[in-house]
Amino acid sequence: MKKLFRIKNESALLGGVLSGFADYLDVDVTLLRVFFLVGFFTPVPVVIPYIIAWAIMPVKPEMPIVHI
Repeated sequence: MKKLFRIKNESALLGGVLSGFADYLDVDVTLLRVFFLVGFFTPVPVVIPYIIAWAIMPVKPEMPIVHI
């Protein structure tokens, strides 16, 4: 079962929320970023849900590097 995490890495632009949603939904993060950008310039409030998701979504734990 997949879990929803924020993915904060070098490809994350703000808080990693859209990267986490893209990973969870198996879609390209660029597609979600375009939808978010379009929603930002429409009367649809997208910033408030983004901030709420950023606040409640846990950060995906990084896998430790094991040297053999």
